[in-house]
Amino acid sequence: MRIAARDSLRRAVAAALLGLLAAGCAGASASAPGAAPVGWGGPAGRQSLDRGWTVRPDPHDRGIARGYSAGRFGGRAIDVPYSPNSGRIATLASYRGSVAWFRRTIAVGGGDYALRFESVNHRARIWIDGRPAGGHTGAYLPFEVRRRLSPGRHRLVLRVDWRSPERMRADGWFRSWFNFGGINREVTIRRLGPSELDAPGIVTRLRGGAADVAVTVRVRNRGRPRTVRVTGTLGTRPFAFAPVRLRAGRAAWVQTTVRIPRPQLWAPGHPALTALRLAVGGETGYRARVGLRELRWTGGRLLLNGRRLRLRGAALQEDARGRGDALTPTEMDAIVARLKAIGANATRAQHGLSQPLLERLDRAGILVWQGVGPFDVPGRWAARSKAAQALAIRRARLDILGARAHPSVLTWNLINEVASNGDPHGQRAYVRRAARLARRLDPGRPVAIDVWGTHLPARAGSIYRAVDAVGATNYEGWYDDVWAPAGTIDARIRGWTARLQALFAGKVLVVTEFGAESNAGNPPDAPGGLRFQARLLARHIRAYQADPHLSGMLAWTLQDFALRPNFLGGSVRGHAPGIRLRRGINAKGLYTYGGRPKPAVATVSRLFAR
Repeated sequence: MRIAARDSLRRAVAAALLGLLAAGCAGASASAPGAAPVGWGGPAGRQSLDRGWTVRPDPHDRGIARGYSAGRFGGRAIDVPYSPNSGRIATLASYRGSVAWFRRTIAVGGGDYALRFESVNHRARIWIDGRPAGGHTGAYLPFEVRRRLSPGRHRLVLRVDWRSPERMRADGWFRSWFNFGGINREVTIRRLGPSELDAPGIVTRLRGGAADVAVTVRVRNRGRPRTVRVTGTLGTRPFAFAPVRLRAGRAAWVQTTVRIPRPQLWAPGHPALTALRLAVGGETGYRARVGLRELRWTGGRLLLNGRRLRLRGAALQEDARGRGDALTPTEMDAIVARLKAIGANATRAQHGLSQPLLERLDRAGILVWQGVGPFDVPGRWAARSKAAQALAIRRARLDILGARAHPSVLTWNLINEVASNGDPHGQRAYVRRAARLARRLDPGRPVAIDVWGTHLPARAGSIYRAVDAVGATNYEGWYDDVWAPAGTIDARIRGWTARLQALFAGKVLVVTEFGAESNAGNPPDAPGGLRFQARLLARHIRAYQADPHLSGMLAWTLQDFALRPNFLGGSVRGHAPGIRLRRGINAKGLYTYGGRPKPAVATVSRLFAR
């Protein structure tokens, strides 16, 4: 719904209606074209603030001295998500970051409001009407600013600072490849009532022909001490939680079990979704589309709704040429379409995905090997201090709570490419603590870590005992044996998988990364060539498909994406000195950075169809 900011129209709209809706701004719509409606998959009453922004670069960081915090600056009219440096990925200056200011006018009916930012990279400071309103550090992690606002128009200003990727990493915020700054995801506003509902969870257990669905939600009392009653419906079936007594400002988790006699189950190929509605009568609500499906894991096998599940797909990066990680609905649709084109039933993400993208994966029936918590380069662990470890646990907790209602999320992956038995300076302790946390918050999914395939341990240590599943990277035929004969590559892949199974007996095992770079600048059949990539991917896929102990394979990666501009391709250059790789682009994608299919698309889709 659209609420105009013009005075004449505001006077015509009843105050009660303005109170019910979290007010928008002049010219703001409830959702961008093609997007799922705001409020479907979140608290009721949210309104989009994605349109009508002004951005002003501040490369010399003079904005505060010049009064930009009061909104006194000109600039370019934009919609968010928006990354100011997304069109400049070839220079180190762009990668190292800058400062920019964002401004928008909002019109409200008066009351307490929550401004929600789904992601800002990296350091955000916020002002409302020239007064400090809050701040946040770190990308891909939602945060809110809450304020009591008088009826009328207000000026919202953000200062965004994404300088120094090195400092980000030292603080536990390693950027996944290129350092795109700005407002990377959606912005919304909602009016706060006497109570709030958030972070719903769904765990389904099948018994006979019925489903027992455990529904959990957090309820917060914003009013006087009282008893709060939460009710809901799952599809057409009503239910209620036990009333809970809450003091002012306090929150509690409530849970109940709903029995569905003949459930429509969610699965790849049949992504049935069911409406979940939660409410505190007359005060607040929460809506989502959820999938009823049961995950179990036993004897190294994944079972979905009682049937063996084997994953096939490719990892994704939230990066589109000219947009960076500030994806529009059209670009999210393209990601899903490319996954479908290769016949994928799964993908992998190294950081928490946005809600709109997860909703699309829900609807498409594509599972996600979901990374949560801190991310770092293979074998590294920067979170050694107590403060950094506390931040790592907090990030894992928020990632899980934010995504656990999505049926597409398959597992919580706690670490990217751990080396051997992990760093003793906090990494092992983090995995143990985060695994316990994940099971407490979401007992319906396995917990995983990814291991660096060239740095497998001689013997699996305690870090692996804490998890249910192990993902592993395997670049046989690329980084160290690019000229090896096909038979040698096949033998090495088989030997590597046998070692993996011996090390992690009883764990769910998935090859979560394999592939090779390719572009048209190399001879097609030479290392770095388009046909070379397709052939090597085929060798890996055939080997994994033939191995009954593996629960699947996820190629790296779906589409080329941007890296730091001084990255030259890694160790493969030492084995193939004449190879031509584009500086600052990871070209292991099945699609180019511009979205064109490489020959590998046809090869992978044909093999996955088996």
